[in-house]
Amino acid sequence: MEEWWFASRLLLLLAVANTTPILATRLLGHRLSAPLDGGYLFLDGRPLLGPSKTWRGLITAVCCTALAAGLLAISPVIGAIMGAAAMLGDALSSFAKRRLGIASSGRAIGIDQIPEALLPLLVMYTTLALTPIEVIAITCAFFLLEIPLARLSFKAGLRERPY
Repeated sequence: MEEWWFASRLLLLLAVANTTPILATRLLGHRLSAPLDGGYLFLDGRPLLGPSKTWRGLITAVCCTALAAGLLAISPVIGAIMGAAAMLGDALSSFAKRRLGIASSGRAIGIDQIPEALLPLLVMYTTLALTPIEVIAITCAFFLLEIPLARLSFKAGLRERPY
């Protein structure tokens, strides 16, 4: 039972990390939205990451995930690391999508969900004494919950797109 509760808290931290940049965009619009990639293009002539990956999103994700971790009786340092790793996973997803010719904020099921959940869990694997089954289960839960929750966020006016 304790493992289930801990896994649920980690899943919630992943949700906070990945939702905070969206909320920051809704609250701040384009203010403080400098792109992580500086607007640079990769060798293929496409953006490195794209305009939706911003320093504001990274900073708010790290800070809010650290705060949420403290509220969930998890070290804020662990929360900050998970937030940063989730954003790194999200950036890697964007990099892959740009290479595949998918526009910024374009949809790619699996690519959009798995790296931003899996990478933080792998980074914290030893520190949190996670088992492979826990990593797989939490990643799968994030994948399965993210799509319907994204649609609900769209209906609530938090997202510009239903994914």
